[in-house]
Amino acid sequence: MTDILALDVSGLLAGYRSGKLTPVDAVGAALDAAERVQGDVNAFPQIDRASATEAAKASARRYKAGKPSGPLDGIPFTVKDNVLWSGHPTRRGSTTSDPSPATENAPAVDRLLGAGAIPFAKTTLPEFGWKGLGDSPLYGICRNPWDTRTTPGGSSSGAAVAAALGIGPLHIGTDGAGSIRIPAAFCGVFGIKPSFGRVPAHPPSPFAIVSHLGPITRTVTDAAIMLGTIGAPDPRDMTALVTPAPDYTASLELGVRGVRIAWSPRLGYVERIDPEVLALTEAAARAFEALGATVEEVDPGFADPADILETLWFTGAWNVLRAIPEARWGEVDPGFVRAAQAGREIAGADFVAAANARGALYLTMARFHERYDLLLTPTLAVPAFEAGHDTPPDGSYGDNWLGWTPYSYPFNLTLQPAASVPCGLTKAGLPVGLQIVGPMGRDGAVLRAARAYEAAHPWPRLAKPRVPKG
Repeated sequence: MTDILALDVSGLLAGYRSGKLTPVDAVGAALDAAERVQGDVNAFPQIDRASATEAAKASARRYKAGKPSGPLDGIPFTVKDNVLWSGHPTRRGSTTSDPSPATENAPAVDRLLGAGAIPFAKTTLPEFGWKGLGDSPLYGICRNPWDTRTTPGGSSSGAAVAAALGIGPLHIGTDGAGSIRIPAAFCGVFGIKPSFGRVPAHPPSPFAIVSHLGPITRTVTDAAIMLGTIGAPDPRDMTALVTPAPDYTASLELGVRGVRIAWSPRLGYVERIDPEVLALTEAAARAFEALGATVEEVDPGFADPADILETLWFTGAWNVLRAIPEARWGEVDPGFVRAAQAGREIAGADFVAAANARGALYLTMARFHERYDLLLTPTLAVPAFEAGHDTPPDGSYGDNWLGWTPYSYPFNLTLQPAASVPCGLTKAGLPVGLQIVGPMGRDGAVLRAARAYEAAHPWPRLAKPRVPKG
């Protein structure tokens, strides 16, 4: 069972084709593992054993007949619980959400199903995906498998936990201010927020103006395969790119020789960063020199854009809250209510001004990338901290969760591809992530750099959650 969970997409497909392994084996292993660890990590609010098992049996029959239905036939995947999966509720971590089953799939789910992949579970998120943590009023606290006392980050919390434990190789995440990269960093896995529009969304996120869909996986190659599959046009999303994604695996092994890399440990405005995080990410950035890239320490040249993000986010939060009967607001995460009430006070003209301010930020980065092919930063300012808190409980980062995520949200505003790649463990055994940012539309360059680092510096893996005694 453990050996099956350790296999990536290519390993599973090779097993299916050779007959040494069947989709029933792989999907069954994922289902068993999800059920086994759920009490420790709370990552899987919905597990559909019946449908997944039937789909796996049908896939096994196709392989036996030599007629797989698509390039990912029989590959297990999970769906974040703010993404539509037909026949299953989309609860978004909220007791106020509609518990009836969805009647259609999100585009990303459709694309994976069309390739033959098999969904087996929904994964947890904070309420409406509003913050970079893993707790919600509906599902409670999701926990980090590296140390279950700590948070896995969010909002794609359960997806990153599943990836860390090898419970299925492919996991759909969303990212509106770091929600793929934050949990990827805390859980020691790979996650990429693609260029805006690369992966279509339907229905739009409450934070659609900054929200992206993308993969969370154990390996860069699996993410490249997944992004190439889900990055297809869809008429339901007017912001989606109209051309299909390329085959990102075709150039994945080309490396970074000659690539011009900027390393910015503080982005010019970050005042506080954990010393271990800084040391590990700096060593990782410098490791690209040994891979043939040039690395220069330089800041991209913009001020902290948190006020721009909050204007856009708060208005989106108000749009959600105002649709909930006020008598039920007491059921909603108090932090979300505060954000929404702040959004209620934002004038339309101020929203437009914030949206337009992104243009200047985008231009700054576009000009920066004329000189540098890639930008490296820490993914986060801290390693994972105690679960159930929005910020480190020692008060070092204040009471706003954006305080410890200063590296992620700028690149939602600029629409660029950005990934988190594991780059080491702290003395306490907690993962740290290095962020790789590329120019708009250059998702392949980000994936190649991440793969080059992964090949030279393989990251550790977990076989089961680490549950401290006592």
